[in-house]
Amino acid sequence: MVLVVAALGGNALLQRGQPLTAEAQRVNVAVAAKALAGIIRAGHRLVITHGNGPQVGLLALQGAAYKPDEAYPLDVLGAETAGMIGYMIEQELENALGHDRAVATLLTQVVVDPRDPGFANPTKPVGPVYARAEAEALAKAREWRIAPDGDKWRRVVASPKPVEIPDTRVIELLLDAGVVVICTGGGGIPVIRHANGSLIGIEAVVDKDASTALLARALKADALLLLTDVDAVYRDFGTADAKRIPHVTPDAALSLDAPEGSMAPKLRAAAKFASDGGIAAIGRLADALLLLDGEAGTRITTNPK
Repeated sequence: MVLVVAALGGNALLQRGQPLTAEAQRVNVAVAAKALAGIIRAGHRLVITHGNGPQVGLLALQGAAYKPDEAYPLDVLGAETAGMIGYMIEQELENALGHDRAVATLLTQVVVDPRDPGFANPTKPVGPVYARAEAEALAKAREWRIAPDGDKWRRVVASPKPVEIPDTRVIELLLDAGVVVICTGGGGIPVIRHANGSLIGIEAVVDKDASTALLARALKADALLLLTDVDAVYRDFGTADAKRIPHVTPDAALSLDAPEGSMAPKLRAAAKFASDGGIAAIGRLADALLLLDGEAGTRITTNPK
């Protein structure tokens, strides 16, 4: 039995081009739950994290209908989406397991540094995609920062690095009790710590892969799975010369030329976790158990073989 931390990419909840409806998300979550249930059925302990970019962006758009001083900040929207998505994953996973395993969702705070340079350079995409002209018009009207996302454009917000997950001890208690834990949704709820030790939320969205790697290290997990809609990491991805990379060391992973908006954060997270001796893997959600067994995807370990 090993402890596995698995991060669900946004595709597990909403495939590109799908409407942001509860029904579309539930259908995708049911597929994800079946893949994750395979890990549990194989006898492993499991912690699940997930993204929330489209969902938190949608809530922010809905909040724009209110007066500026009535709109909820991103940390509160992050908590709302973590609860909503966690509920869907929890329910579908219980169904996939035949209700013979305890599953719990934990709203998870993640401490960030208020002086993090990410606050001055927003990079985290949230919300739906737009054509460039529409994105520019929205940015001007709502004082957004925007950036390319493939052939479309999206709003981007501050994404400071996670430095501490104070709820780790609660997650450990749940794991010790045999519970499958869903936590650190959307990268966790960003908070800062005052000099007196108290915590308060801050306007940001933390990168899910970075928080997941931090959590996996804190839990001393055996394996970190970063699950997405691509079957592996590729050299020259998107070209006729594309070639799957079956294995890479942490240092080599950091040297790969990967897009910031998709694979680069996953490679950084995998390299950071694997540098401590654990096994990290990147690949398709449907291949979750195969990734764990080293039979699919891209594996990142310190072992050069």
